[in-house]
Amino acid sequence: MKMKKWLAPVLGLALIVSPVTGAYAAETTPTVKTPASDLRATFDYLLSEHYALAVDTMIKTYDGNKAAPEAAKALDQNAKDMEPAIASIYGEEGGKQFEAIFAPHNAATDDYAKAVKDGDKTAQDAATKEVDKFVNDMAAFLSTATGGKLPEAGAKQALAEHEADVQQVFDQYVAKDYEGAYKTYLAGFEQIFGAGKAISGAIVAQNPDKFNNTKPDTAAADLRSALTMLGSEHFALATLSMEKGYDGDPDYDYVNWAQDQNTAAFKAAFTSIYGADAGNQFEKLWTTNHINAQADLAAATAAKNTDDEQKDKTRLTNTFANDFGNFLATATDGNLPAKDAIAALTQHETTVTDTFDKYVSADYAGSYASYREGYKLMSGIGENLGGAIVTQFPDKFSDKMPTSMPNTGMGGGEQTNHNLALWIGLSAIILAGAGFIIFRQQKQQHR
Repeated sequence: MKMKKWLAPVLGLALIVSPVTGAYAAETTPTVKTPASDLRATFDYLLSEHYALAVDTMIKTYDGNKAAPEAAKALDQNAKDMEPAIASIYGEEGGKQFEAIFAPHNAATDDYAKAVKDGDKTAQDAATKEVDKFVNDMAAFLSTATGGKLPEAGAKQALAEHEADVQQVFDQYVAKDYEGAYKTYLAGFEQIFGAGKAISGAIVAQNPDKFNNTKPDTAAADLRSALTMLGSEHFALATLSMEKGYDGDPDYDYVNWAQDQNTAAFKAAFTSIYGADAGNQFEKLWTTNHINAQADLAAATAAKNTDDEQKDKTRLTNTFANDFGNFLATATDGNLPAKDAIAALTQHETTVTDTFDKYVSADYAGSYASYREGYKLMSGIGENLGGAIVTQFPDKFSDKMPTSMPNTGMGGGEQTNHNLALWIGLSAIILAGAGFIIFRQQKQQHR
């Protein structure tokens, strides 16, 4: 499916360090799009997709789900897609070294799931050792590649926490501690975005000229990353929830609980920017013909009720896309045009329903192809929605401390007495310290 031009996530892996003509006015005119923020977006997208696919592959492998082999292939392709990003910075040899370290650990996570399923403790220990080796080798690679800008100890800590999150989600799932599994899943999503921020920050600090002296951790870049995180997490949970609902899996209600947490975080973001009334409007629109419609579609498909299936698809790709697209256009004072917002949302819902339809028809290769398209799309939505908000409130994203919230016309701007700056409040709500996770000293087991 051909993306609209504005939707294409600006993640061109071969272009992320290309020469840029003209000077960026990042210091005076905030923008979500700079060479450095594009680099961060690349890592946000690829690393978080890796996390979502790793968990998905392990769970499906353990469950004996017929889609498991294709999930593993998608995970492997994600690893291959990382190589050009590394090679564009550190050369072809650096890209090959990265892949040689990264690829085997994907197989190890799959091996771990199979070993647990088979009760093979020896194979389980061997897989765990392979993952530990990956943590050590990748930390050393990243530290050396960045000339020490990313300290080896910090890199090792972040990588170990990521792997612990993946394994803990799986182990809790196996133990039928579904609430714990999805709490850990959400924490792991946040952690991997923090790792992306730290890695991109180290690369930019090492090569400032290649990124035109822009930074990946500006207030505008944080907003873009935060919205991408929420959108990506939503997509991963939505597709998983629909499959779980269709299959009648015992953790279905807990996936939906995780979706509720994602919705609450999105609502908090809109409230932070536009006030309580806008947050409430968001929640109603987001839930009625979106979250609820996805659940209804899964139930109708399982019941073979084709009439309701079509109605639910229309709710998603038509009713919700139009209503929410218009909401975003109004909220952003037209900086995100309604037609563009509707086109993005329509394509989002189309990839969600295509992923589900192909899963139901046992076209697992097609399902994961649609999944990867839909997951990547969320990066573009994060960029464009974030860009519209920054354009609307440039003074609030100038990396200087604002003193008051804007009156946006969305009902509540002047009523909101936030002592924190808009961008600080948003980052605190959504990314809660994620940018510093690589130096975190103690693993958080639960949120």
